[in-house]
Amino acid sequence: MTRIAIIGGGISGLSAAYELEQRRSGIDLEYVLYEASPVLGGVLCTEHIDGCVVEAGPDSFITEKPWAADLCRELGLEDQLIGSNDAERKTYILVGGRLVVMPDGLMFMVPTKILPTGFSPLFSWKTKLRMTQELFHPPRAAGHDESVAAFVERHYGSEMVDRLADPLLSGVYGGEAANLSVRAVLPRFAEMERTYGSLGRAMLAARRRMRAGSRRTPPPLFTSLKNGMQHLAETVVSRLNPSALLTDAPVQAIQPEAGGWVVSAGLQSDQFDAVVVALPAAAAARVLRFASPELSAELAAIDYSSSITVGLGYDRSVRQSLPPGFGFLVPRSEGRRLLAATFVHNKFPHRAPEDRALLRCFFAGVNAENVWPLSNDQIVGIVRQELEQIISLRAEPLFARVYKWKSAMAQYAVGHLERLERIERLRQQLPGLALAGNAFRGIGVPDCVRSGREAAKELTKSD
Repeated sequence: MTRIAIIGGGISGLSAAYELEQRRSGIDLEYVLYEASPVLGGVLCTEHIDGCVVEAGPDSFITEKPWAADLCRELGLEDQLIGSNDAERKTYILVGGRLVVMPDGLMFMVPTKILPTGFSPLFSWKTKLRMTQELFHPPRAAGHDESVAAFVERHYGSEMVDRLADPLLSGVYGGEAANLSVRAVLPRFAEMERTYGSLGRAMLAARRRMRAGSRRTPPPLFTSLKNGMQHLAETVVSRLNPSALLTDAPVQAIQPEAGGWVVSAGLQSDQFDAVVVALPAAAAARVLRFASPELSAELAAIDYSSSITVGLGYDRSVRQSLPPGFGFLVPRSEGRRLLAATFVHNKFPHRAPEDRALLRCFFAGVNAENVWPLSNDQIVGIVRQELEQIISLRAEPLFARVYKWKSAMAQYAVGHLERLERIERLRQQLPGLALAGNAFRGIGVPDCVRSGREAAKELTKSD
């Protein structure tokens, strides 16, 4: 019998366990999953409050990446999948203390429609001129990695970094464009520059191909589940062998021994043929410190940022008074502590009753660390103060919830892909070890699902 340990019970580890469960019918296989906390699912955590679906962690996933939706369909959750209400999609940027709508035709930060961008007050005339000049950039194969900020500034100038690239990436990675690798975070853009030179020309060519290739309505940008993201984790758990799931079981170390692996958790040690380490990079570094100090050091060098999400519920009058659209982003230059706010009832209508407004407010990175020591009431007070200043929202919320996630968002720094190559070389020196999680090639839920399932497949492919 092949015995496999899975270290970590977030969605990456659960996906690995699910994949092994599917393979048990053809293989004499046993697995044990270790989770340090009392609950499984990691950041996939949902509360149901006053008829509202309140997400403590991620509220959805990118539809374009298929792995999470595919897993939902395998689990029989297809009827639970809901798309974002893209007909109402409108995002605002706080500029000079007032909300300015992102112009139509802006794909991430690349303008594909001249008139809406040209007339938008979001950008100065200097930046608009840079956008026009950008269309004539020659192809360029970069000889080295660089930050997203440096990449965007070369194409469009520093104002585009401040008002779009940095706020957009803060909402995804909780980090700053100046510290994130363009090759790891925006590989498609790096390829566009290599092939076309101009990002604008590349996007226009992509749009022409899409129009020529399909007449169907494009899918929604985001996908979620009617009952919340936790429903995905709970459903995966329900398909696993309950006796194989160990909670409140932190693993101290794993070590190769006699052609297999010894997993030490508390006072207990157990032997396995292989191990999937599905932990944040720092935790993975700790459990691997004896097995490979070099691999441990490379993992420990992957930084993470913390985040705080605040959910607020309001009545019908607030819902009617809020701006239309999905919410707003706040550039760091505005000097606020909030980085973003989502009008959840607009983004996902299933998330709140018709007579409720549901807001989701977000701190990350340095902003999150600065307010971290404060009490929940103080954090809610900051959110309410800034919402009053930004959107004139003075009403008392019907409910407020604060969710803190310490070191939860991996930061793909400049040189990240080269680090991954070193990690892979070191991992291959340890037969029977697989790595999964958000530290490597994507921090979203689909990326974590894919990494967990691929890790399980790798460890069973020779059977």
